Amino acid sequence: MREYPRYRKTLFCTDFSENSDYAFEFAYGIAKRDNGLVYILHVIPENPHQAYAEAYISQEDLERTQKNIEEYLDDSFTEDYIKRIEDGVRFEIITKSGREDDEILQFAKKEKVDIIVIGTHGRTGIEHVFFGSVAEKAIRHSPFPVFIIPCKTKRGASESGRT
Repeated sequence: MREYPRYRKTLFCTDFSENSDYAFEFAYGIAKRDNGLVYILHVIPENPHQAYAEAYISQEDLERTQKNIEEYLDDSFTEDYIKRIEDGVRFEIITKSGREDDEILQFAKKEKVDIIVIGTHGRTGIEHVFFGSVAEKAIRHSPFPVFIIPCKTKRGASESGRT
């Protein structure tokens, strides 16, 4: 019988999109199968206009906005992921701020994860040029295996013969 790798620590990266929701099934499945821990990581992208906002928006409004973001994230983690996790499957919720690919890799190195699971939007052409791909940037620099989950709708289109 062939032995497959055991993944004690799985890092799942989410932007709360439908693609992330689909990729979660794979990350969760790995953690459940291997009796491992799944980290559920969301990175809040850098705001290039942060200094501008701080100069023109009151401290009270900034604090209220921050509180609203935190509540949104808590609700999203609960609704999208925590409610789907069965008893006995270990998980941790992590939120970071910064450049997505950098934060993902820094966290992965710090925690010595065994695998990173991330969904991709499947952008191509000019859209890819302007928006890039967090998954692509992460895979280029990752010392860990990266399991890229393609966009479910794109996968469905290719299975039916459409591109």
